[in-house]
Amino acid sequence: MKICVIGAGAIGGLMGAKLALAGEQITFIEREGPHLAAINKNGLKLLMPDEELIVRDLNALADMDKAETQDIVIIAVKAYQIPPIAAKMRALFEPNTVVITIQNGLPWWYFHKYGGEFEGQRIHAVDPTGEIDANIEPERIIGCVVYPAAEVVSPGIIKHVEGNRFPVGELDGSHSERVERISQTLSKAGFKSFVLDDIRSETWLKAWGNLSFNPISALTQATLVDICQFSSTRELAAQMMAEAQTIANKLGVQFRHTIEKRIAGAESVGKHKTSMLQDVEAGRELEIEALVGTVVEFGKLTNTPTPHIDAVYACTKLLDKVMRETKASLSLQSVA
Repeated sequence: MKICVIGAGAIGGLMGAKLALAGEQITFIEREGPHLAAINKNGLKLLMPDEELIVRDLNALADMDKAETQDIVIIAVKAYQIPPIAAKMRALFEPNTVVITIQNGLPWWYFHKYGGEFEGQRIHAVDPTGEIDANIEPERIIGCVVYPAAEVVSPGIIKHVEGNRFPVGELDGSHSERVERISQTLSKAGFKSFVLDDIRSETWLKAWGNLSFNPISALTQATLVDICQFSSTRELAAQMMAEAQTIANKLGVQFRHTIEKRIAGAESVGKHKTSMLQDVEAGRELEIEALVGTVVEFGKLTNTPTPHIDAVYACTKLLDKVMRETKASLSLQSVA
């Protein structure tokens, strides 16, 4: 199949490279810069836990309008990067092109094909002007929840830290032929992928941790295990997750894990820096709205107080504002 991966970063690069090794026709869309130049010159190197893989002769472009139309488009950029490029994506679409979304947090499509009180409700935190809704039809979308941890360690080189699960699901919960085919394609590439009856519940399960661990790590410079083993931040994460669980329950979502089990899972990952902490250290814009702002918005929709989430949200937004205004990054430096 012709598969375009928009964003050749940690997860997009991992997915695209392994799909290419499995025989799929991959096109990467990546912004101009050292990473794109390295991919075009040397290919994409994956540092796996037990081996190194190099994928050469990749079709890697900066402009979507120079790519062919695709069978599948995987949107692997961060949520805040989607509105400015949503209209450009239409150059990749044929009538039956499927769009797979792999963003962290609660997605813009959450209330499409929802069937409940908020059917069709636009999520302003991630689609403030409606650009995404206007250009990506809900009928194209397959949801996907990303569990692997990875990072770009240098241009053209991606390190896979752990995890290989990419569950997928139709927005209406059906087991369509196309979602089964996508699951099989991801499985063939070496990932663990299965079709879910309720993609929203799985999205909440992942978002449950992201909304707490990511901003706490950004504010404290702490890794997952550090946050979980320090009693005050462990309790703060638990309080934030409890508020989110109340919101999700009001929307008909039930979690298959307890808060303590979710925290223990994060603790077991070890000294891993969350994506938001990596962004702080690199001086990149933080994906606050998808991870935290959406939950705040859902809290207001469902009349659910979120005092702990609100406080962390405010502090993280200020950190992002200061970083962007000063064009600065932030990382701890040894004084020993």
